[in-house]
Amino acid sequence: MSRPAGTVDGGPGSGGAVAERSAPGGAGVRVLRLAEGRMSLRWRPRTVAVGAALAGLAAAGVLVALVLGDFPLTLGEVLGALLGADGSSGVVVRDLRLPRALAALGVGAALAVSGALFQTLVRNPLGSPELIGFTQGAAAGAVAGIVLLGTTGAALAGSALGGGVVTAVAVYLLAVRHGLLGARLVLVGIGVGAMLNAVTWWLLTRAELATARTATVWLVGSLNARGWEHVALLAGALVVLGPLAVVAGRALRVVELGDDVARGLGLPLHRTQLLLVTLAVAAVAVAVAVAGPVPFVALVAPQVARRLVRGPGIGLGTAALVGAVLLLGADLLAQHLLTTALPVGVMTGVLGGVYLAGLLRRDARRTA
Repeated sequence: MSRPAGTVDGGPGSGGAVAERSAPGGAGVRVLRLAEGRMSLRWRPRTVAVGAALAGLAAAGVLVALVLGDFPLTLGEVLGALLGADGSSGVVVRDLRLPRALAALGVGAALAVSGALFQTLVRNPLGSPELIGFTQGAAAGAVAGIVLLGTTGAALAGSALGGGVVTAVAVYLLAVRHGLLGARLVLVGIGVGAMLNAVTWWLLTRAELATARTATVWLVGSLNARGWEHVALLAGALVVLGPLAVVAGRALRVVELGDDVARGLGLPLHRTQLLLVTLAVAAVAVAVAVAGPVPFVALVAPQVARRLVRGPGIGLGTAALVGAVLLLGADLLAQHLLTTALPVGVMTGVLGGVYLAGLLRRDARRTA
């Protein structure tokens, strides 16, 4: 029997493993067939290469974060501290710098996944949670917890999650029409987000000075004093949301084809949209609870991931890696670029503004 060009057979005793190039229209895609053809795995070499490069950048960024600081360390001292050495270097690495770096990776990944989900749902690159009200909802819930109840830690995460969920339900009910989401979600989200910003600032005017100052610093977006309890919160969210994200990644490819096509392929559209919105809101709420409403990461990271991979859609795994690297890099710049350390939200705002300005300039050149 003839085989398509590009087919490679594992041969006798290989368990029927076959790697082949996909059918025309799937350029760059490979299919790995296992168990005598009963199972297959589709993968793109470019996606794998980009993911490996981003993972390497993340590891390098963590190492830089452990070395640099007011108390500089050598690579040997860092490795010794990671292996359990006592002394001041162990305290600095294990208790101060490592949890902050891991929190940056986790928050960046959560924001990027949330942005990728929303942008795919509304089929609009402006459909990030910070523009359609969900970040503002989580922030309002967290500020209400800080000002009214004095919550911290896991309780603060619960307040942020509650605010995000209430906002998501309100926006979804106002935006959905016969199961359709799109520009309506963006417009309704912008309006709801503006009202929630007003609620947040009203709460700050009613708070005591010290509490209002704490909440204001948190609203800028900061990773200062983040410890292992924040890393544990992010890890728990990853354990719960990770499997759902894998399932959602499969549904996203169908959702991108359009509502009519998705229904024609048998996808329960309304239920799938609700699941994706819930997953995205949970991810952004956890991120906001840990670091505050860090701007631009959810907006920029999915588009950067798409440009790097050059694929037909936004891959959640690649977007998460881009978000993690972006936020960790921004935090390193915020700490060490100037003589005075800045909140990471200030740096992501600057970088996001520069990125958008570059896109506008490039589009202007194309249309000139």
